[in-house]
Amino acid sequence: MTFYKHSGPRSYLTSTMTDRFDCYYCRDNLHGKKYVKKEEKHVCTKCFDKLCANTCAECKRPIGADSKELHHKNRYWHEDCFRCAKCYKPLAAEPFSARDDGKIMCGKCGSREDGNRCQGCYKVVMPGSQNVEYKNKVWHEECFTCFECKQPIRTQSFLTKGDDIYCAPCHDKKFAKKCFHCKQPITSGGISYQDQPWHSECFKCHTCHKPLAGARFTSHENNVYCVDCFKTDVAKKCHGCKNPITGFGHGTNVVNYEGYSWHEYCFNCKKCSLSLANKRFVINGEHIYCPDCAKKL
Repeated sequence: MTFYKHSGPRSYLTSTMTDRFDCYYCRDNLHGKKYVKKEEKHVCTKCFDKLCANTCAECKRPIGADSKELHHKNRYWHEDCFRCAKCYKPLAAEPFSARDDGKIMCGKCGSREDGNRCQGCYKVVMPGSQNVEYKNKVWHEECFTCFECKQPIRTQSFLTKGDDIYCAPCHDKKFAKKCFHCKQPITSGGISYQDQPWHSECFKCHTCHKPLAGARFTSHENNVYCVDCFKTDVAKKCHGCKNPITGFGHGTNVVNYEGYSWHEYCFNCKKCSLSLANKRFVINGEHIYCPDCAKKL
């Protein structure tokens, strides 16, 4: 890293003198006026700006006697012109690097251009030192830190989000999906049900707590049940066969009437066994009849 040298205005006020004290170029009397001493010559500010001032390497204009001048390796800049060639950050009070092509860059931009500079502290990574390389970039081992907890990652696994690097615990805490049941991050695997993520071990029967991943299940009032528990604890009983109406397999359609429920295949005339689903029927006591059989009762 190279640092600049800085000089202020090069103008001075003379004291009252009896002898003549003239500008080297225009011979104007300098008594009581500003002047600049240039190579043992006394020069008025007007002649200095016109004939002696250095040219700014950036804007190509003269650096006047009243301007602050920065210089590095026989090149000169106005203070306001001394900026990073990439991000245009003012560098008058900042460390900088001078590139082989003459460009001046701040530490951050210079490190991006130079692969052997640490992406964390922008200092040179010395050969043989402990370092981390990732995507053609390099860090000192202690500079390769988690964006969230700021701790060195070292030999831990890590994940990225954009240009930021996270240790696995911080990444999971910040970005991983949360289980619908326990609200904790799902770091691997998991299942999805009704557009909600679950840990496999959290997706279990509400009654017997049997894991349901890969098994048949059904839901009732936001709870999930295995088939056996749903049959015994939740499912309505068919008014015809007295068995649970589960909605699985044969008999997925249900007929409901005045507080009673039937499997569709059980909703038949008590006398002739005609299926009455989607047909007119007559109820007599606890039984149903087709219109023809009802007339014969």
